[in-house]
Amino acid sequence: MDLLIAAVVVLWVLVLVLLVVVFALARQVGVLYERVAPAGALMVNQQVKVGDPAPQIAVETLTGKTLMTAQSSGGQLLFFLAPDCPICKSLLPVLKTLQRAEPRVVVLLVSDGGDVSEHRQFVADEKLEQFDYGLSEVVGRSFGVGKLPYGVLIDKHGVIASLGIVNSREHLESLFEAERLGIASIQDYLQQETPAAAAPDAKDTGVLHYHPVKDAAKEQ
Repeated sequence: MDLLIAAVVVLWVLVLVLLVVVFALARQVGVLYERVAPAGALMVNQQVKVGDPAPQIAVETLTGKTLMTAQSSGGQLLFFLAPDCPICKSLLPVLKTLQRAEPRVVVLLVSDGGDVSEHRQFVADEKLEQFDYGLSEVVGRSFGVGKLPYGVLIDKHGVIASLGIVNSREHLESLFEAERLGIASIQDYLQQETPAAAAPDAKDTGVLHYHPVKDAAKEQ
């Protein structure tokens, strides 16, 4: 009987120790999450850059409309994609949310062409009728798009506000955050803030407390 009681006591001690360890690890994960800054869209473009006037190019959409890039009173987001790009598909719900959260910005989906029927089926399957969908290889070349998915945010003055490869929701939203902060990219912001963070008496840690665009409605 004494042996059973001792075993139960030891078991409870081990459980308590395990709870303490789990709590400590959870705390460390929280601290790490606060310290690690988010990554923005990857800027690998050598053809155009932030601050340049965006190329103005006519784009014919699948519905027969002709639109111009860099001509929107509230700004324009060019999202380059392809029907066979799985990452592009994963970001489509994010685009729908961003369109509701940022109604001033016109979202234009751009692909480099190919079988028109394939693109029409892609639009139907992914329920993209709310977006203008253009086929133009010229637009991709003019904006220096080398990899997909790729985003270019153009402000209301027709100037490139931010751009880069967008492999995640965080990357896509960082285009708007970079525009809000008036910087080329989130990475540039972090590099500028690093010296301030190193100062002993600096109150600012240099970590960007990233506030992504809030959902206007639940993602579809």
